[in-house]
Parts: sequence; structure tokens; C-alpha cells
Amino acid sequence: MPAPKKFPDNPDDDFVKELLLRSRIIAMPGLSPRPFRPSHRVAFAMQGYGYRVIPVRPGAVEILGEVAVSGLDRIGAVLEDGESVDIVDVFRAPQHVDAIVTECLRLRPRALWLQEGVVNPGAAARARAAGIATIMDRCILKERARLLAS
Repeated sequence: MPAPKKFPDNPDDDFVKELLLRSRIIAMPGLSPRPFRPSHRVAFAMQGYGYRVIPVRPGAVEILGEVAVSGLDRIGAVLEDGESVDIVDVFRAPQHVDAIVTECLRLRPRALWLQEGVVNPGAAARARAAGIATIMDRCILKERARLLAS
């Protein structure tokens, strides 16, 4: 089943599949420590698939066994030498995405992933213009299940 075409600037399925296969570290701004929240369920499932999910949440100490950082600018404190963030997966309201893109320009992840309902075309265009692949208004877990079901 092909991905929805709601945002034509989203990468095609082949790119997304390859991104998910090659990525190992996901930074997740907005990851909630509450198990009933969608971000928590998605992060838990992605960990089950072998991804390291780094919580980006001010005030949190640890979520799902990973040390939390207050912002993307602090992510270096939890990475080992030679490690880098592959995907920044955003569970924040659209008005926060501009600031996250500014941090991504410094961090240089392979991709910026805006979860379902997180729509900010201007910020997405800014990330794309800087060479950061951007996926908007899609769930990373649903896409992983759809593209890598085996």
C-alpha cells in the first residue's frame, strides 16, 4: 500500500525504506514519559525494532531506559564518539518546529520526521533547503510497519 500523497514533497517509499533500514539513532523531541501517550508507545515500539531512541524533553531525567536531554543542543552529552543522530522525530506542536529545524541545521541528521498532525510547511522547506530529508504528517512507526513488514 503506497504512502498517502497529502504532502507531495515527502520522499518516496524507496527513500523512506532505505532511511529506516540504515538509521540507528532517533532523537525524539516531545517524547512523553507517560506510557499512554502516542509518543511513548511509538518510542517503545521503535526500541523493539532495534533503534536507540533519545528522549528530548526538558525536565525529564530518563524515559524508556534512555537518559533524556533538555534540547537537541544537548544531545552530544548522550552520544558516544563517532555516533550521530540519524532521524529527529518530532512529537511537538507545529509552532515549535521552526526552533527544532534551527537545531537540526546544526545537528545535521539524515532526516527530520514530523509525526502525524505535525504540519509546518515553512519549517519543512527550510530543512529540505539545507539538505535534510523531511517527512511531514506521517507516523514513523506506521511507515516502518508498512514498508518493512517482514
